[in-house]
Amino acid sequence: MNIGQASRETGVSIKMIRYYEQTGLIPPVARNQAGYRHYSENDLHRLRFIRRARDLGFSIKHIAILLSLWQNHDRENAQVRDIANQHISGLQNRITEMEAMITTLQKLVDECAGQDRPECPILTDLEH
Repeated sequence: MNIGQASRETGVSIKMIRYYEQTGLIPPVARNQAGYRHYSENDLHRLRFIRRARDLGFSIKHIAILLSLWQNHDRENAQVRDIANQHISGLQNRITEMEAMITTLQKLVDECAGQDRPECPILTDLEH
């Protein structure tokens, strides 16, 4: 299967497939005599794994670790659980930060009369 077909099958863009190969998330794939990449079912399975991990917001670094754990059948599930818990904690922190941003922005918007005057609490806040 060529890279375009692999992209359609997995939902991973061609650009990202090349990037994943370049960074080592997927091993270099076989090439035909013309030099075109040829993707196997195992390659597609790995790409789907990566795409799902990215959909859940895992970093490339954590995906690399998860891939190695996925392939290691002697792993302890506690390792995978720890990575997921760390990620959950990071997501919760980001949510808290975003909620604080929304609160601040909403306060500034509420203070802005939205009239034809030059004073703007939003711009004043950004200035400081």
